[in-house]
Amino acid sequence: MTRPINGPQSPSSTQSMRRRNAVGALLVAGLACATGSAAWAQGGAAWPAKPIRVIVPFPASGATDLISRVLAQRVSQDLGQQLVVDNKPGAGGTIGTAEVAKAQPDGYTILFTTSSTHAISPHLMPKLNYNVNRDFTPIAHVADAASVLLVTPSLPVKNVQELISYAKQHPGKVNYATSGNGTIVHLNTAAFAARAGVGLTHVPYKGTAQSITDLASGQVQMLFDSIPTGMPHVASGRLRALAVTGEQRSALAPELPTIAESGLPGYASVTWFGVYGPAGMKPELVQKINAAFNAAIQNPEVAAALAKLGAEPAKPGTPAQFESMVKADSARWAKVIKDNHISLD
Repeated sequence: MTRPINGPQSPSSTQSMRRRNAVGALLVAGLACATGSAAWAQGGAAWPAKPIRVIVPFPASGATDLISRVLAQRVSQDLGQQLVVDNKPGAGGTIGTAEVAKAQPDGYTILFTTSSTHAISPHLMPKLNYNVNRDFTPIAHVADAASVLLVTPSLPVKNVQELISYAKQHPGKVNYATSGNGTIVHLNTAAFAARAGVGLTHVPYKGTAQSITDLASGQVQMLFDSIPTGMPHVASGRLRALAVTGEQRSALAPELPTIAESGLPGYASVTWFGVYGPAGMKPELVQKINAAFNAAIQNPEVAAALAKLGAEPAKPGTPAQFESMVKADSARWAKVIKDNHISLD
């Protein structure tokens, strides 16, 4: 007798079918896990599946920290996962930077840093425990901060050319303040003096507050300072601003010319801010993080928040463009440091 298709089956047939179904389910589950793991590892749809740690190698409440938090908040909204800022200061930013160099390249630990750790420190600290060219994956250039050239009002100069002429007429008599040996303020002034062909006297301080006081009283004659810190003293009449250090005029002080257009062509200097990951990150993952930060820096609210901190959004670019910019910046500072015999001592 022929068994109807939908009729009852024998116990052995039922057990065999159950075994086949179980095996099939395991195969499907295994394939799903393998696909999910590959997507996670390659920065696929599964990333980000948990919060992302953003190491800032400088103290909380400093410029780098505050800028990182503005961007982290926006990128968190766009990615749907929180970017958690973790301050790891010390040794000029090199401690936190080295920690990222040793992290897993899975996109869950990234570095938010500045010119200091990747373009300056390698030429001042030969025993760094990281290699900028070997241990990191460049991801995104996100912001720049120009400085302003300030002078004491008692100095009889109103522009860069007059300052250069005065310094040439009084060699070694113009004292410039900095926030310490090997800092960007020191390098900015050394590069200025070399290009202008003038002799200036370095007076290092431990911070900006005392140097501003001494500049206002005439104890020192010039200082390259951040725009948000310096310009309020210009507005009050305590100090005089001559120019800004960027390649273009700053939106934060549009009335001031650049040093280059003030008669010192070729001079330009900004502190850049950027994002790195550990070496070995998958290109797909790098592109995702790059795209997220590029979107953030084009947001008007982010631009306004950065302006209050003295920074301007960078032009959206690729990781390769960021890497090329940093290498050029590093070569420039290496020459300034070598030519001027600058050290941390």
